[in-house]
Parts: sequence; structure tokens; C-alpha cells
Amino acid sequence: MLIPEIIDKNSPPHLQGLNSYSTSPSSLETCHDNRPKALVIGSGFGGLASAIRLAVRGYSVEILEKLDAPGGRAYMHHQDGFSFDAGPTIITAPFLLEELWTLCGKQMSEDVTLKEMTPFYKIRFYNGQTFDYSGDTQAMCKEIAKFNANDIAGYHRLMAAADNCKRLGFEQMGDVAFDGYKDLLKALPAFAKMKAWNSLYSLVAKHIKHPLLRVAFSFHPLLIGGNPFSVTCAYSLIHSLEKTWGVHSAMGGTGAIVKGLVGLLTGLGVNIRYNSPVKQIQIESGKACGVELESGERIKSDIVVCNADSAWTYKYLIAPEHRKHWTDSRIEKGHYSMGLYVWYFGTNKTYPDIPHHMMLLTKRYKELLNDIFKKHHLAKDFSLYLHRPTATDPSLAPEGCDTFYVLAPVPNLDSQTNWPEKSEEFRQSIQEFLESTVLKDLGQHVVTSKVTTPLDFQNRLYSYKGAGFGLEPLLTQSAVFRPHNRSEDIKGLFMVGASTHPGAGVPGVLMSAKALEKVIPHASTIR
Repeated sequence: MLIPEIIDKNSPPHLQGLNSYSTSPSSLETCHDNRPKALVIGSGFGGLASAIRLAVRGYSVEILEKLDAPGGRAYMHHQDGFSFDAGPTIITAPFLLEELWTLCGKQMSEDVTLKEMTPFYKIRFYNGQTFDYSGDTQAMCKEIAKFNANDIAGYHRLMAAADNCKRLGFEQMGDVAFDGYKDLLKALPAFAKMKAWNSLYSLVAKHIKHPLLRVAFSFHPLLIGGNPFSVTCAYSLIHSLEKTWGVHSAMGGTGAIVKGLVGLLTGLGVNIRYNSPVKQIQIESGKACGVELESGERIKSDIVVCNADSAWTYKYLIAPEHRKHWTDSRIEKGHYSMGLYVWYFGTNKTYPDIPHHMMLLTKRYKELLNDIFKKHHLAKDFSLYLHRPTATDPSLAPEGCDTFYVLAPVPNLDSQTNWPEKSEEFRQSIQEFLESTVLKDLGQHVVTSKVTTPLDFQNRLYSYKGAGFGLEPLLTQSAVFRPHNRSEDIKGLFMVGASTHPGAGVPGVLMSAKALEKVIPHASTIR
């Protein structure tokens, strides 16, 4: 049923007069919409942000989502009265989200409430020592002094280097599409200034001497799928992003942000079709012209924007004869991020001593990372990220209860781990570790439980090799060397999300959608 709704007269000029419709698949056809059509595959942050930007630029947009609800890796699970964010829980650079509301003539605060975390997260080392990581310089110096006061000066130097990388790598290059080697040549001076050929860990070790502090200041690339001993030191910019704009959590969970973005799309007349997995991207004369769904239905379009994993997209959604650059061999030779093992659980009591974000780190650091990234070996020990969102928002659990998830970086599916056989044993090991450290008698209080493994990432999210973040963000797999936002192989095909430029993490994914504006033509130039 068609429900016309004129956008508010205070909307930006390019939106005024644009009709908004219900989410009926036939609505736009009923109105004989003459705008060029864009199909967006996937409703993760990248797909939702891209759809908003495309609609504002004059496209008729439709999103095709494999799952039964939006979000992709930011999907939200609801079980036994508990709500669990499936993936991203840390929001930095919130202005990138606010931009999307501004484009629609609205304010994000109307739909989403963000709370800044203080501290950002608590780090617990294997010996029981803790470090409260925050953006407060004075507080950080006090924390550092607990380990080695001589490292305070090194901390200041490290943050200066991080600020430089944020300016050069994030502010100047984050939304550059890196469409070809000319873009790389322009960026080379910035890479040189950052000394981007050095690893993140080597940069930290240059300034910080205490071994545990080196861990505390170098684990951040794991949040975007990278080994600190391998990824470029340019990712020290994460320190600066956090310090500049803070670390935030959304009331209602990250899923509340997804819900808000879907609301913006509804106002723009963008339809999302759920339970609609794509079988193949249709190519005619070297140009993307639509998709075929697994149901057999074919949908035509002028352009296709893919928020799905890039390696999976090229290998399984595009016939080999259309791929001269992203051949099967090239895809297979890529170095992929680690897998993620996530245990979601709810308890019938609260644990007030556990903060919203907590890292529990094993004694082995480099050795464990070698097992995960290089040997593809599932070790007996692990480092964990423990997420207790009810520390900030009790509504995510029944009264008197707590919602948790605990995440362990593990090898991707190159490890050949038999997850159906191994999963419960691994979960039990994590539970026993938590009981012996920070969650006493946990097993007696768990009332709901759910697990996802790298196999789920492959089968449910179509993530190649079950990797949590696509290609690992090595220097040789970044910028122009990462799958381009405008496909190297196929005209009219564009890529967004964690596995394309600039990379994973909510800021990176949102920047990938912003980069599309540099390479996608305005709708008025197509028809």
C-alpha cells in the first residue's frame, strides 16, 4: 500500500519534495519511479550508510538482506528476554554517524542516545594487574606510573605519533576511494611521514618500555582484524580517534543505531528486503546490471553496491569470466583476518564490579598471535574481550540480570578446526577461566547461552574463510592494494564495508560509504 509522506520543509534542498513510501516491494514501481536504480547487497553499517547517501544523490535504492533483520555483523540477537549485540560494541568518531542524520535533515539525538565510556575499557593482565585505559591524559599518566613512571614521556611521544597518523591517514585519506595508482602516488608522502612500513607494535615499543604497557598500547588493531606485529603503524590513529572523540556505547545496544538508520531509510523511501540472499550479480557487456536472488528472482538495476565480504563476493557472486583482477588464485593468496569465537550469555544476577568493556589478556602475547595469524592453530590459551552492556543500560536484560558476550580471537577456517565438535569444549574453557578470574560461580548463574564460531561467520554472514574482518589490514592489503570501492573488474559495481577501503571498524566502514561519493556518478548523469 502506498503511503506518501513529504519530507519536512526544513530538510536539505536536495531532499525537499522527495516522496517517502512504505516498505512494500512494489511501491516504487507503482509510482513509476524514473530515478536510476541502485541495488545494495547487505544491510550492515556500510550498506545502510551507502543507501542513505545514494538516496540523497537521487537514486531509487533497494537493499537486499540475507538475514531476517538488518545489521549484518551489527545484527542484534534477542533470547529469553536478553538482548545481545552480535558484533561491534565500541563507537568512535560518532560524527560520521551524525553526518547521515544531517543529510536527512534530522539530528541523531532524536533517535539514538550515545554515552561516553569512562574509562574506555579496563585491561586485566595475566598476573591480575589492571590498567584503566581512557582519553584523560592525567588519568593515563597515573595508570602508566603504576607500571613504569619512566614510560610517561614515551606515552606523550606515542600519542603525538598517533595524532599525526590520524591527520594523515584518517582525515586526509579515509574517504579517498584509491581508484588507481595516481591516488597512491598522491598518498606516498603521507605514508612516508607516518613511516607506514613499520609495524604498530614496533612503534609502541620505540616509545614504551614496560612489556605489559607495550601490550596495553598495541592490541588495538585486533579490534579491526589485524596482528599488531604485522599491521602498519598507521593504525596508531585508533589511539587518537579514541582520545579525540571518545569511546561511546549506544543505549539499547549498537542495534539501536541500526534501527535509527533504518528509520532514516524509511523516510527516504528506501525498501529493505529481508530473507533475500543474492545468488549472483548479473553482468552484461562488462557492466553490473542487477542481481539474481537464490529464489531465482532477477532484479535489474543501474548500479550495484555490495556490502558483502569482498572476497566472497568476487569468488561466489561473480562468474570467473568477468574477473581479470580478482581471480580465484588472487583471492586465495590473500592474508585474511582472524576468526572470532563469541559466547553470548545472560545471568540471573548482576556483576557490578565488571565494567562495560574489559580485556582479559593471557601471558602469551606475540606467541598467541602467531598461533592465530600465522600457524592457524587453535591454542589452549586465549585473550578475551568481555562485554557487559548492562553496566550502562540495564534494559538489555531482565530486572536483576546481566547481559554479556565474551569474544576470543581465534584462527580463521584455514585452521581446519572442527567447530561443531570443538565449540562446547572451547566455551567451557572460557567459562572456567572467567570463573577463576572475574566472574566467580558463573556456571551457576547462566540462564541463557548462544555461541558463534568462524563457521557461523562463513555460513551465516558469507565471510570468506570465516574471517571476522575480511583481508587483514597489512600495508600491502591497504589503500589501493585493498579491494577498491569502485570494482577493478566490473563497471557499475561498487564495494563498501570492512573488506574494502579503508577497512574494518565502524569508522572505517562508514568512511567506505563516504568514499563512494567520489566514484559513483550523481543520478542525474545516468538518466
